[in-house]
Amino acid sequence: MELTWYGHATWSVSVGDTDILIDPFFDNPKTDTAAADLEPDVVLVTHGHDDHVADVGEYTDATLGGTPEVVGHLAEEHDFAEDDVVGFNLGGTVEFGDAYVTMHRADHTNGLEGGFNAPSGGNCAGYVISDTVPTQVADEDSTTFYHAGDTGLMTEMREVIGPYLEPDAAALPVGDHFTMGPMQAAVAADWLDVEHVFPMHYDTFPPIEIDTDRFVEEVAATGSDAEVHVLDGDESVDLDGL
Repeated sequence: MELTWYGHATWSVSVGDTDILIDPFFDNPKTDTAAADLEPDVVLVTHGHDDHVADVGEYTDATLGGTPEVVGHLAEEHDFAEDDVVGFNLGGTVEFGDAYVTMHRADHTNGLEGGFNAPSGGNCAGYVISDTVPTQVADEDSTTFYHAGDTGLMTEMREVIGPYLEPDAAALPVGDHFTMGPMQAAVAADWLDVEHVFPMHYDTFPPIEIDTDRFVEEVAATGSDAEVHVLDGDESVDLDGL
């Protein structure tokens, strides 16, 4: 499983021959990549805020996945073919090519358009992506990555996602103001019991500019064994090789 961070909450996850792009938003200071440079098989969106869906329209040849309300809105706005839209919901697992994607909730607001009066798209989502179908039987050969989406700290990370979906690595928002900050994200990393953690959703706008050393220090303070990887924009890692 290869991961690439394009800044903010935008990630590419390659599982076998399947390339998944999450929350495409390339107008951020961490990336030199243009949206048109990528040709994903699947685009997943966590919620409808502009800084997570701004470049969805570049990928009308891909399969679009997310909650029915959000993908329905985006499909209509960008003329996705009906057969290329997969609406699923919290707790559901969908097989996309070589990847199994389980949707879990994220604690965040979800406006479908800009402005304070935007209609709500309902619950926000995070995604647990694995190369094997999730079961209650531990599979040491599986590799699993959790993209938490925009969220605050949730006890589900400790009670459900960590012990049952068993991610090896997690991308967690750390920028504060709109999501968790370094302290709460560090607690999340500890609760998830992951081996590797990647900070995201920071430095894009002035309210979420942080020193990522704070996150590293907070993770260490929890006593977690998680290794923090602060990636550069457009940097890729082989999750199996870490």
